[in-house]
Amino acid sequence: MFLKKLRAVATALLLGVVMAVAGGGLTATPAEAAVRAVVGKPLQAALAAAASGNYQAAMAHVREAEAAGGLTSEEQATIAKTKQYIEVKSGGSVGVSDAVGAQAKFDADYRAGRYSEAINDADLLRRYGILNGANMVIIAQAYYRAGSYRECTRYAGEHSGLGQDMLDLQMRCAYETHDDAMMRSAVEQLVATTGKPEYWARLLKLAEASKALSDHQTLDINRIKLLTGTLSSDSDYFLLATLAIQFGLPSEAVNVVQKGFQAKMLHDNRAQRLFNLAKSSAASDLANLPKTVAAANAAKTGDLLVKLGENYCGMGRYADAVAAIQAGIGKGVSDQDNAQIRLGQALYDAGQKDAALRAFAKANHTPNNEMISHLWSLYVRAH
Repeated sequence: MFLKKLRAVATALLLGVVMAVAGGGLTATPAEAAVRAVVGKPLQAALAAAASGNYQAAMAHVREAEAAGGLTSEEQATIAKTKQYIEVKSGGSVGVSDAVGAQAKFDADYRAGRYSEAINDADLLRRYGILNGANMVIIAQAYYRAGSYRECTRYAGEHSGLGQDMLDLQMRCAYETHDDAMMRSAVEQLVATTGKPEYWARLLKLAEASKALSDHQTLDINRIKLLTGTLSSDSDYFLLATLAIQFGLPSEAVNVVQKGFQAKMLHDNRAQRLFNLAKSSAASDLANLPKTVAAANAAKTGDLLVKLGENYCGMGRYADAVAAIQAGIGKGVSDQDNAQIRLGQALYDAGQKDAALRAFAKANHTPNNEMISHLWSLYVRAH
């Protein structure tokens, strides 16, 4: 991209100079006069020298044109364009006198693999007022390509507000330095701003690496994987469906296996046996639902009502899920965080995003529960 940009700049400058000095600069009338021969001829020589790669000689011819004296505004402008053309074509190797030359040097240093020079060029770019977001991303890339991962992480983190490219560099450099906190921060911002499955996959992989995850927390991570399109193998679908059955959520398991079939991830006899098990369990669960509801309502605590609400979500009965979980919380529950996460999920499924986010925010009594509720919140805000 930067090479194309420089070529475009150089071409435009060259055309401007050639038009001004064509034929020695002599024109028919004073009104049309652009460049006198005493200026035009050395500039023509400068262009020829630059074309052959002799940039020192080119600049010497420019100085000859500058020494002509009595320069008109047009002649001064043409000399300036010639200088810029030489600076761009030489990659700033013959000196930098303006922003165009500074950009040329910076781009040339980066393209040539002079990454330390490119990083140091930041001061030059700042001096000419062109240390912009695009150049900062290139500086971060220079740190990365030079293997200076800690410096890359620091620099990218300081300028993470510049967008996806900088956040992606922060993520990659933090990975190289095993800085999980910085990597998670970058990935979360990428998830929030892009919603791309590849970033969700990275974030959920980090979540899976958390210590002392409960099975229920693993279930939630895999639920979010399903929602974000990041279940990537038959094993992923098997795990999610099996956990759902384990927690007494067979209707949810049926839905998971069906989606695995649709995604062509599940297709063998083992998958069919799992599907048959989930269907038979769901049928039994529905047949016994009145007894389950009665037992939950009669229980002294609200734990069974929360579990019933979670099951209702798998059945697609979202309003019933919200009502059951809220009733359970009202009775009192043994795991307040889980109850709030279940309520948040049910509220979101019922189309109540703001209320869902408020519920998730209350699940913060342990680091892992706070992490799970945060993942749900990220998903809800984006959908």
